[in-house]
Amino acid sequence: MSPDPHLFVVMGATGDLARRKLLPSLARMLHQRAAAGTWAVLGVGTDDLDDAGFRAWVRQALAEDGGAPGGLPYDRFCYQAAPPAGPDYPALRRHIEDLEQVLGLPGNRVFYLALPPRALGPALDGLGGAGLSQSPGWTRLVVEKPFGTDPASARNLNDLVHRHFAESQVYRIDHYLGKETVQNLLSFRFTNPMFEAIWNRDHVARVEIIVAEDLGIGTRAGYYETAGALRDMVQNHLTQLLALVAMEPPNSFDAARVRNEKVKVIEAIAPIPLGSVVWGQYTAGTMGGVPVPAYRDEPGVAPGSTTPTFVGLRLHLDTWRWHGVPFYLRTGKRLPRRLTQVAVTFRPAPLCLFHARGDDCDSKRNVLLITLQPDEGFSLGFNVKTPDRPATLDLRTLHFRYSEAYGSLPEAYETLLFDLVEGDQSLFVRADEVEASWAAYAPVLDPQVEPRAYRAGTWGPPELAQGVPLAGAPWMGR
Repeated sequence: MSPDPHLFVVMGATGDLARRKLLPSLARMLHQRAAAGTWAVLGVGTDDLDDAGFRAWVRQALAEDGGAPGGLPYDRFCYQAAPPAGPDYPALRRHIEDLEQVLGLPGNRVFYLALPPRALGPALDGLGGAGLSQSPGWTRLVVEKPFGTDPASARNLNDLVHRHFAESQVYRIDHYLGKETVQNLLSFRFTNPMFEAIWNRDHVARVEIIVAEDLGIGTRAGYYETAGALRDMVQNHLTQLLALVAMEPPNSFDAARVRNEKVKVIEAIAPIPLGSVVWGQYTAGTMGGVPVPAYRDEPGVAPGSTTPTFVGLRLHLDTWRWHGVPFYLRTGKRLPRRLTQVAVTFRPAPLCLFHARGDDCDSKRNVLLITLQPDEGFSLGFNVKTPDRPATLDLRTLHFRYSEAYGSLPEAYETLLFDLVEGDQSLFVRADEVEASWAAYAPVLDPQVEPRAYRAGTWGPPELAQGVPLAGAPWMGR
C-alpha cells in the first residue's frame, strides 16, 4: 500500500538529526513504500546550498548510514537556504506551491521540525503566519522531543502548537515507539490470552524497565547539562514503555482508543517520593578496554556539575490491575552495554514442593523478558526438573528473536515515517500524554542532591539497592 502523493518538508535539513537518522530512514521508506513520482523532499536549512549541493549532501548522509537504496531518484530532493535568523516563510510557501505544480503533487504536506527546542516557537509562528498550517490536501506537523522541560513549558508549547495546528495534524515523535518489539507488545498481550489472564497484581511480582546506553554525552553537553537523565529519557521513552506494558485493552486499535488507555496509565502514577529515586553520575572508567573520562571532564560540562547521568526509580500505579506492584525504571549513560529491556517477574508458586531437596524456589521465578535492543525479541524463563538423582530444579528459557524469524527489521524511524504519511497516529504522542507525563515527574525533576558516583562501564551507583532495590534484575549478569 502506497501513501498519498505528498511533499515532505524537513526544517533543519542539514542538522545532525537529519543527517544521522531522518534522511536515511526517509529515503529508504519512500523508495520502498511509495510509488515513483508520488513524493518529493524539500530540505530547509541554514547551509548555503542549492538543489545540487543538497542532493550531494543527501548522498553523503546515506553513504555514512550504509548506502543508498538502488535507483533512488535524487532529483526529488530539493532545497531552500535560510538565513541564521530563520526562513522567509512566505518565500517557503511560494517554493512549496511551485514544486507541487511542477511535480504534479496535490498539496499534501508534511512539515518535520528537526530543530532545537529554542527554534520551535519561531518555526511554528512562521508556518502558521504564512498560512502553511492549511493546504489543498492534508497537512501534518512532526515535533521531536524534548517537548517541554516541565509541566508549564509543555502546556505552553502545546498552546503554541494548537494556535496554528489542530491536534489531529500533530505527530509528536518518540522513536522508541517505532521499534518492532514495542508494536508487537500490544499484540503479544492482547492476542495471547494465556498471558493477558495473568497480567495483573495477582500474578506479577514486579515490572522492570531499563534503557542502558554505553555512550557518554558526546557533543550534547549544552543540552544535557540542563536536562539530565530523567528529562532526557524517563519522561518520554521509559514512560511510553510503561504505558504500553500497563495499559488496559482498548476496544479497538484505533489511534484515539489506544492513546486514551495510555493516558490513563500515566495519570495513575502515584506521587513519587524522593526516597524512591536514586541519582548517579559517571566517573572515569574503561569501556571496551578504552579509558573514558568522567562526566565532569566531558567538553562543555561544568567542573562541579551535579547533573545526573543515571536515574533509578520505583513507582506504583493507582489502578485495580496493578495495585501494590512496583515498577522499577532505570536509565543511564556509560553503562556496560546498550540495552533496552522490559522484565516482568511473576510471583512464585504458593507452596514450594522442593525445599526438602535444597532448591530455592523463590530465586527460580518465571521471568518474561521483552528485549527492544539490540536483539529484538522475547524470552520466558521456566523451571524444569533435571535428570539428576536427587532431582533438582533448573531454570531454562524459551525464546523468540525477530532476526531469526524475519531477518533484518526496518529502523524505528522508518516505521514511524510510514505511519506518518499514512496518517496513523497510534505510535505518536498526544498532547495530554505529554502533559500528564511531565506532571507525574514534577516532584522529582530538580533534586537538590549530589548524584552518587558510579564508574563508567558499571551498572550504576553501588548504593542503588539502598534506594531502589535491584529486584534481581536479569540484565545485572544473571
